[in-house]
Amino acid sequence: MAATIGRLALAAVALNQDEYRGILGALGRAPNELELGMLGALWSEHCSYKTSKSLLRQLPTEGPYVLQGPGENAGAVDIGDGLAVVFKIESHNHPSAIEPYQGAATGVGGILRDVFAMGARPIAILNALRFGPLEGGRNRHLFQGVVAGIGGYGNCFGCPTVGGEVYFDSGYDDNPIVNAMCVGLVAHQRLRHAKADRTGDVVLLVGADTGRDGIHGATFASVEMDERSASRRPAVQVGNPFLEKLLCEACLQLNELDGVTAIQDLGAAGLTSAASELAHRGGRGIDIDVDRVSRRELGMSAYEVMLSESQERMLVVVRPEAETAARQIFDHFELHADRVGNITSTGRIRIRDAGAVAADLPLKTLVDGVPLRSPAAAFGDKPPSPVLPSIEEPEAVLLDLIARPNLRSRRPIYRTYDHQVQDNTVIGPGFDAALLRVPGTHKALALTTDGNPWYVALDPYEGTKAAVAEAARNITCTGARPIAVTNCLNFGNPERPWVFGQLQESVRGLADACRAFDLPVVSGNVSLYNETSERNIPPTPVIGMVGLLDDLSARCPAGFQEDGDLVFLLGETHEELAGSEYLRMLGARVEGRPPMVSLEMERRLQAGLLDSIGRGVLRCAHDVAEGGLLIALAESALFGGRGLRCPSIVGHVSREAFYFGESQGRVIVSVAPRRVPELQKLMAHHHVPLYAIGVVGGEDFQVGSDIRVPLDTLRAAWETPF
Repeated sequence: MAATIGRLALAAVALNQDEYRGILGALGRAPNELELGMLGALWSEHCSYKTSKSLLRQLPTEGPYVLQGPGENAGAVDIGDGLAVVFKIESHNHPSAIEPYQGAATGVGGILRDVFAMGARPIAILNALRFGPLEGGRNRHLFQGVVAGIGGYGNCFGCPTVGGEVYFDSGYDDNPIVNAMCVGLVAHQRLRHAKADRTGDVVLLVGADTGRDGIHGATFASVEMDERSASRRPAVQVGNPFLEKLLCEACLQLNELDGVTAIQDLGAAGLTSAASELAHRGGRGIDIDVDRVSRRELGMSAYEVMLSESQERMLVVVRPEAETAARQIFDHFELHADRVGNITSTGRIRIRDAGAVAADLPLKTLVDGVPLRSPAAAFGDKPPSPVLPSIEEPEAVLLDLIARPNLRSRRPIYRTYDHQVQDNTVIGPGFDAALLRVPGTHKALALTTDGNPWYVALDPYEGTKAAVAEAARNITCTGARPIAVTNCLNFGNPERPWVFGQLQESVRGLADACRAFDLPVVSGNVSLYNETSERNIPPTPVIGMVGLLDDLSARCPAGFQEDGDLVFLLGETHEELAGSEYLRMLGARVEGRPPMVSLEMERRLQAGLLDSIGRGVLRCAHDVAEGGLLIALAESALFGGRGLRCPSIVGHVSREAFYFGESQGRVIVSVAPRRVPELQKLMAHHHVPLYAIGVVGGEDFQVGSDIRVPLDTLRAAWETPF
């Protein structure tokens, strides 16, 4: 290949001329076609994080309980009793925009493999989804396909889908966000690292045969969507959850075998990425013979074999003396295993095809050699919030608001997911956070995903802080203590200064919030170029968080539990309406300053909640989030099937802000009357404001003289179908 190359040829592998010149300098020669394809895949934004890597260094990644931070298949955190929780969130946005069912299904499959490659058994799946309004364009087709794909793969695999979030906004028209999170458990001594550090070890490719699906998937996910994107359907992988289940069980059994050096999922960039990364992590080299790779299609070239993203495949590295035992395990599960290569001491990846060397690259260049980008950043002005008329009919507003797609019940979605398989789910989808028992202990894990794109659009720094704070509140409301974070940063084209400015400020907010809460970020994903020719998506950082509840019996529900209990609001309400669902319902533009987050106040609130729940003071706790105070109160009434009687509760802010503003750092709780003095004392100790709201009971949801709605009417609005 020549020392100069055309722009279109480089665009096909998502490289630019400067990067190509860097390749020439590193290699001292021009790469051949296969080498260029491999470099393009691993130097793609999707694989290399070349735009975001310098920003991500701000994140706190260490802590006393962190067993594995970023850089592996998934993060791992010690939860005691010799066990670790392993978890990660990833995106599958671009494939889902083209083929929603398979895009979402294989997104679930990929994140499952990341977890069981670490030796952990997957115990839970969560998701975070964004779509355009269902009335427009292809949005309903995308929505239905994605939801079906998530359920189809997770249900067949046998891992419960226990939580997630779904929001709708015109900024996601034809460009959905599909993020999948998986959580697993493993004994400390069985935690596996994908690091091949023994020269002479055997490399086995296990699972599905290799086909042409997914070729250039990594580079496809590193460019903007346009009118040609639909023609890239072959870049979308096709999943087989039943084969994945066999692969999982085989890998977990293999993990018990002495002589297994490394296990690596084949995800983005396929065999190229898996082979290069595990050898490079171990400071070794690797030789691959593509003739030994089983193929399901005739005439596949070495290029296609190395860059295929066919699903349900793992690369397993074993000592030569352990190969027979490993094959016996694969045979037991009727899995095909090809001996495709071996680990070397060269520090290079060499690909052989028909007996000849087809590619020979230094791993340092291939894996770490991409030049990092530092695009220009721009920051927009923040216009003031619009002035709105006062509420004339609060009851009608409440019923209209709770029926909106962003606030109504998600039951029509999550009822398609099996959330009880494995029999560990204590609190399932639809509440603040899912809660799963840890088998063999009295403990439980609390799990959530959170992120509000409208806040981030108004102020990326404050909006991302708010996402972390809300996730922590959701975990804390169950009685669990937040312990670690994974994140998925979904943004538009970073070559546009204002988009890179959003990303830069969002990462800063993520770092500051995680430090304030002493939460390490142990894994994550960055998805850029989420745009069409018409628009970039709203900036969408998603926070996945895990919490630990030491005593499952101390869990706290989100719904009202007993008639006669008193309801209180913890936290301060401010005159804040910008970015709220209430304003969007009225047709106001998303502008102004979003709700501000006091990290110190959030810390005090979480400490007070955990103290109160741990002492058995609270009957329920529920985060005040989208829709504001009245929506949170209505949800707790509906969760518990009990009415609520409130006197006039307007405080020192406008009625609109008190009812429907989305001030941060607030939780509603219920408590038996006899324990109110104890709650007051605890909140005073933690310096958390406490406001009396009302009394649980009756068949109506009543707020002063403004609102009196039968629970059945409220529920009918909330359960409006999609």
